[in-house]
Order: sequence, then structure tokens, then C-alpha cells
Amino acid sequence: MNNPLLRVISVLVLLVLCGGIARAQDPAGAKIKDELSKQEMIYRSEDKTMLESYTIDRSLADYSYALCAGFDRSLADLGPDDRWLDIGAGKGQAILDYYDPNYDLKQKEGRERRGKKARAVAISIEDRRTPLWRATTASLGANQIQYLFNRRLREYSLDELGQFNVITDVVGGFSYANDLSLFVEKTLGFLEVNGSFYIILQDVHSEDGSNAPYYKDAPYLTEIADADGSEVKVCSWLKRISCVEVTCELKKGWKPPVEAFRVRKVCNEVKVPPLLPTHYEAGTPPERRFKLKN
Repeated sequence: MNNPLLRVISVLVLLVLCGGIARAQDPAGAKIKDELSKQEMIYRSEDKTMLESYTIDRSLADYSYALCAGFDRSLADLGPDDRWLDIGAGKGQAILDYYDPNYDLKQKEGRERRGKKARAVAISIEDRRTPLWRATTASLGANQIQYLFNRRLREYSLDELGQFNVITDVVGGFSYANDLSLFVEKTLGFLEVNGSFYIILQDVHSEDGSNAPYYKDAPYLTEIADADGSEVKVCSWLKRISCVEVTCELKKGWKPPVEAFRVRKVCNEVKVPPLLPTHYEAGTPPERRFKLKN
């Protein structure tokens, strides 16, 4: 075409057509986008019926019951120069319990640390702070406990947050993230070497394979497939991460049962096997499927 105007029009037509073809070839991506929008509405909802299935006030006792054995000791061993990050903290009740004087009375070891607590940071998508949180912050000082909200973990830089000795996530970002590999990569970047990341997943195929999906005729809530379509258990995927040691522990007392994971960082050269999201259905927590990239 010698006419410049015709050339421009032709390029624009091709772009429109290619965009339409791409959208037609990626129905899964469009559906995931719609489901993520629904999930965002769940996060922001003030509807009491919705909030009944979206727990925001888990206590430190709940954390101890759900997380891997050793969590209590890891937390109790933290001193005043150490830091704890709680992802998906809700009302921050677990951190408030940690600062309650009764917490020290229950620790049989390390009594010499009583009153010398680690600094703690709570992260939540929504601002769920209570009058108790604000009163505790006023009594302890803003530098001792912090509550960050309105941003996802991936939006924070290392310069902003720093690093932590213990990171917890009890049905927080690890259970809700659409880009699970990015979430884990970012989290481990905030973890000190020799620090531990404690997490759980509800209704997931456990390391020993002893559990079936909790809901009849339904899949596990989180599933991973290898490039050839074969199953990769979440525990196995975590163990493929470089520079970490992973412990997996099935907890059948929960309904649905949960698998708890402890990811201990042993060096800085962390590499997380990348996952491609293939399915996402909004919920509390959502139903997710991923595929390992080659």
C-alpha cells in the first residue's frame, strides 16, 4: 500500500482482529479475571452473612493449633531485636494475644525474655483494626506493632518492610493468591536466613496422600499439575524451592482438614518453581488450579 492512511487503517484493523482472537483463545483468563473481581467484593464486603464464612479474628491459640509443631517455640524464642510478620491478619488478634501478659505466663521456657517482645507487623487487604488494637498501639508505641492495609504483599518492597524472623499466614495470601509462585517468592524475600514461614492450606492433597477431597464430587481447593498433566502435591512443590527446608503436617482436626507447612530459609539464593494459574473460583477460600511452567 502506497497510501500512508490506508497502511495505518490496516494496522489498526489487524490489532483489533488479533485482540479478538486472543480473547477468544483465552476463555480461562477471562473467567479468572471475572472470579478475581468477585473475590475482591468478598474482601471488601461488610455483609454479615458473607463475613461469617470469612474469618478475621483468629486468636494466637488458633494459630498454634493450625500451624506446624514448632511454631510456639519459634515465636516464644523471638527477642526484642526480632520481627514477626502476620499476613492476612484480619483484626490482628493473634498479635494482640502475643502482647497479652497471659502469653508469657504460658511459656515454660525462656522466662528471662518476659516483657521483651519482638516487633510485629500485621498485613491485611482491608482495615480491620479494632479499638483494642488502637489502644494497644498507643500503649506500646507505633514502632512496636504496625498494621498495614489497602495493599497486597506483592506491592511492598524490601526497603519498606525489611526482613522478619517469623512469618505466618493462616488462611491469608497463601490460600487466596492467584499468582501463588509470586506470592511465595515475595514472602521468602522478606524472610531472614534461618527464619521460618508458617502456612496452611485447607482441603489440599496431603504429602502422604491419605486424604480425599472434603466435599463430595468436588476437587481439592488447591491443585497443581505438572507440565505433563500429572499431579504435583503442594508439599512436593514447596520442596522444589531452592534454599529452603520444608516440613509438611496434615491436621485432620480441622473441617475441612488442613495441611500445615513450615518453610525454613537456609540461604538467600531462593528460586520458586513458577506456576501458571489455570482456574480460579471465588470463595472463602477460593478454588484454585495451577500448572507448572516448563
